[in-house]
Amino acid sequence: MEIAERLRDEGVDVAIPLFEETVEWAGAINAVIMQNPRLHGQAVLFRDKALMKRRAQLGGIRVGIFEEAHDKNDVIRFLKRVNQTLLKLAGDPNDPIHLKAFDKAGCLGHRVIRTPDEVDGIPEEEFPLLMESHLDGWEFAVEAWVYNGKIQFLNISEYVTLGYSVFVPATPELEKWRDRIREEIEKLIRTFDIEFGFIHPEYFVTSDGTMYLGEVAYRPPGFKVFELLERAYGFNAYQALVLTFDPKTTSEELENFFPREVVDAKGYAGCFGVYPRRRVVSQLQIPEETANHPYFEYHELSAPLEETVTKRTAFGTHWGLVFFFGDDPHRLRDLLKHQEELDFYV
Repeated sequence: MEIAERLRDEGVDVAIPLFEETVEWAGAINAVIMQNPRLHGQAVLFRDKALMKRRAQLGGIRVGIFEEAHDKNDVIRFLKRVNQTLLKLAGDPNDPIHLKAFDKAGCLGHRVIRTPDEVDGIPEEEFPLLMESHLDGWEFAVEAWVYNGKIQFLNISEYVTLGYSVFVPATPELEKWRDRIREEIEKLIRTFDIEFGFIHPEYFVTSDGTMYLGEVAYRPPGFKVFELLERAYGFNAYQALVLTFDPKTTSEELENFFPREVVDAKGYAGCFGVYPRRRVVSQLQIPEETANHPYFEYHELSAPLEETVTKRTAFGTHWGLVFFFGDDPHRLRDLLKHQEELDFYV
């Protein structure tokens, strides 16, 4: 409260969250600056995945089965209940469940559990956590800038492999769902009472066009998607963030700032998150086929600080990103997928 009042007295109009951990802080500050207490409650919804999914259900948005877990026994019970619901017979392989931290960004703390034996590997300090059923379908993300409750620009980011690679804009095969996706984003905006700012939801779409919400964030995405958007379209996504949060922005400023979706893209920009494939490494070595590919642009990898690679838990954190740009989305997609088979650290 003291911070918010001081910022208000200094003439600050709005607080903009840049990281997951600052979403609730920004909401609390904006509740004071804008004299709208609901903004803090809204921020809490974006931070707590269980509350988020309950709010989504109230708005008629499809989500998977989910529950909170307080210990390992809760996880085992949920795994059994989900597979019983799916009418699994004795001997059938289990459908996996997903475990996620309530308030962490992206893939941090994300585990996939298929058998009760795998539950033993979950550290006690990760509880409580959120459990979800597995959702089949094409997973993708959306970046939407919102002002006065209306979408100003909507990008669809196509995941090649979750936790490894993404590119923008999406392939025509995913872009064909744009109208349906826009409808779902508008429903999300209404459900969460979003008047301004930026949202980054993740969805699954099935072959018949049914869409399920994975989660939604109220801050910039990971994997430097804002940088990818600037490479593809030429506009600064952080500047767009300021425009859609600033209560003094005019409709003319917004109209003049954003490009046309898809058609104004100069090409396709993607990146790959590198994880060492070996347990012991001594040096960074960019594969020749990657360095010599016409779509390769640059990387942000550094030499290893230690020779022993820490065993990757859950989805882990990548060691750095490799960036690509080209004019063929399918070639870029296949190129990003192929990077998973290469060693960047030897």
